Amino acid sequence: MLEATGASDPGCVRSNNEDCFMVAPSIGLYLVADGMGGAQAGEHASKLASETIWEIVYQNAGAVTAEILESAFEEANRRILEAAGANPEMEGMGTTLVAAVDTGGELLIASVGDSRAYFYDQGVLQAITDDQTWVNEVGRRLGLSEDALKTHPMRHVLTMAVGVSEPVRVNKYLLQLAPGMQVLLCSDGLHGVVADSVLAETLGSEASIEDKCKRLIAAAREAGGPDNVTAVLLRAAD
Repeated sequence: MLEATGASDPGCVRSNNEDCFMVAPSIGLYLVADGMGGAQAGEHASKLASETIWEIVYQNAGAVTAEILESAFEEANRRILEAAGANPEMEGMGTTLVAAVDTGGELLIASVGDSRAYFYDQGVLQAITDDQTWVNEVGRRLGLSEDALKTHPMRHVLTMAVGVSEPVRVNKYLLQLAPGMQVLLCSDGLHGVVADSVLAETLGSEASIEDKCKRLIAAAREAGGPDNVTAVLLRAAD
């Protein structure tokens, strides 16, 4: 059994919030999407992707497999491309997406882009997902130092996003839940701004998961809040 909560904030710089999150325990679905695109397109992309994942998980509730979750991402990709093609104002929109489905003792996790999933257990914070970014998939393979990557002009470039092109490359993971384990899904407005040490300290506190979510959002804002920030936090029962 999972406790779950989520929170989102536009941050300190942007006037609108293009992030979208979902906490749907009745079907065991939890997700974070970080939209991109001009005007309201980013908001539309993240919302459309989230609704598509919900629809397909709902249709397969209790029987979701890694293949079904991947096909849900592919359908979200198709629908966003279709919507963008039908409306010039939506051209170029897309979204990152990380989703987790509770199958009873395990989490099926899928991701596209750089929204992340972490687990926190017995004092250790560990990233589950791999960022689909130039830094992670190109820069590190070229042997560039972490200091150089932090200031590289390509540091914000995604190598994959939902709704940008066909086909979409979906990364999939399986996490075995342990009693008391916490799982954090978040946009780069959190993990790209707040140090892992602060994430770990917050998750390791005795606060409720609702308060932890609020503290994570506050930490991103205190660090300047340059982007929208969203967190979904899950905790397995003891």
